Amino acid sequence: MNVNGHPVVSTIAPLKYLAESISVGIVITPAVWYVNEGGIPALRGVNIRPGRIVKDGLVQISHDGHAANKKSRLRAGDLVVVRTGQAGAAAVVPVELDGSNCIDLIIIRPGCKLVPRYLEYVLNSGYSRRRISEQSVGSIQSHFNVGAMRDMPIPVPALEEQLRIVKFLDSECSRLTDSAQALRRQIELLESREDSVLHELTSVNSAPAARIKHVVSRLTSGPRGWGELVGDSGVPFIRIANIPRRGIALSLEDLAYVDPPAGSERERTRTQVGDVLVSITADIGSVGVIDAHTVDGNVSQHICLLRARESICHPRWLAYAIKAPAANRALRMSSYGGAKVGLGLAEVAETSISLPNLSTQAHHIKLIDEALSWNEALRGQLTKKLALISEWKQALVDAAVTGQIDVATARGA
Repeated sequence: MNVNGHPVVSTIAPLKYLAESISVGIVITPAVWYVNEGGIPALRGVNIRPGRIVKDGLVQISHDGHAANKKSRLRAGDLVVVRTGQAGAAAVVPVELDGSNCIDLIIIRPGCKLVPRYLEYVLNSGYSRRRISEQSVGSIQSHFNVGAMRDMPIPVPALEEQLRIVKFLDSECSRLTDSAQALRRQIELLESREDSVLHELTSVNSAPAARIKHVVSRLTSGPRGWGELVGDSGVPFIRIANIPRRGIALSLEDLAYVDPPAGSERERTRTQVGDVLVSITADIGSVGVIDAHTVDGNVSQHICLLRARESICHPRWLAYAIKAPAANRALRMSSYGGAKVGLGLAEVAETSISLPNLSTQAHHIKLIDEALSWNEALRGQLTKKLALISEWKQALVDAAVTGQIDVATARGA
C-alpha cells in the first residue's frame, strides 16, 4: 500500500541523484536548420507517447544544426520526456535513433543506478504523472519544468528487482495490448458493417436516381462571422464537432449557443426537425439530422443544411443515402484542396442518390435504424472493455513500480 502518497519501496531518491544527466533539447530551432532529407532525425513532443516513440511527423535538422547542439544529442537508452502539451509522457530512445537530436524535450541519461525501461515505467506511472500534472504550468498547454524533473522522487529497488519489474510489466502489458488490439479490430469490423448496411439498403436497383437538388426545398450553408456571437445562452449553434462520423444522431456534447441577430441570415439557416446537415469542411460528408434538441437553432458556415421535400423523400432516407459509401465517396472526391479542404454547395446539389417510393424508404429506414442501433450498442460494449483494459494496464504499472505487488509471484488478470 501507499503511505502518504509515496510508494512502499526501500529507497526513494530525487532523480538528480540517480541519473547521469538531465538536460533539455534544442529550445529554439532556426528555420534554416530544418531539411527535407539527408539530415539528422530530431524528436519532438508529437513523436513521444507513454512508453513508445512514433515516427509520424519526425523532422530532420541539418548537420550544422546537429553540430551546434551537442548537448541535445541522444543515445540509445536515454529517456526523452515531453515538456509541453502531453507533459510527462516518457519513452526510451531505441537503437535505431542513437545519435539523433531532439527539440524541446527533457533528456534523461539514466546511468548505472537505473534500468532505462524501469525508469520509463516509473515516469509513465500514475504516481509520477500526478506529480507532473500538479507541477506543470500553463492554461492552454501544460509545461513541465526541467527543475521539477530533477527533483522528481523515484522509487529505487535493486537493479535485479528493476529488471524483474520490467520483465513482468513487458509480459503483462504486451498481453493487454494484444487484447486491446483485438477489440479495436472488432470495432473496425463494426464500422465496415455499417458501411455495408448503408450500401445494401440505400441502393435500390429498381429505384430511379435523383440529384439532391431535386429532392430538397432548401440547400444552404451557415452564415459567416457568427463564431464571434457564440456564448453560453441563446439558440443551439450546430458546428462540425456536433456532426457524428458514425451514424446520423447529432452529438450534444460541446453544443454551442448563439444569440442570433434578426434578419434573413437567421431565417435562412434556422433549423427544423428533420433537416439534414452535411459537413462541407474537415470531416467531409459526415451527416447528422436535426431533432427536438437542436430545433430552432442555426448552423455554422462549415455545414450544408438540406431540407427534404417530404412528399418524395423522407429526411432520414436523405441522410442515410448521403452517408452511404457511394454518395459519400462522390462528395469527398468533389472536395477542393488548398489551405483548407472544402466542399461546395454545388457539388452537394449535383450528388445523386437512389430514390425509391416513400413506402420502400420507410421500410429500409426501419431496417437501417435497427442495424445501426445494434452496431452502436456493441461498439459501446467494446469501447467500455477497451477503457477497462487501459485502466487495468495503468493500475498494474502503478502497483509494480510502487512495490504494492511482488512481481516474482504476481500473475496478471
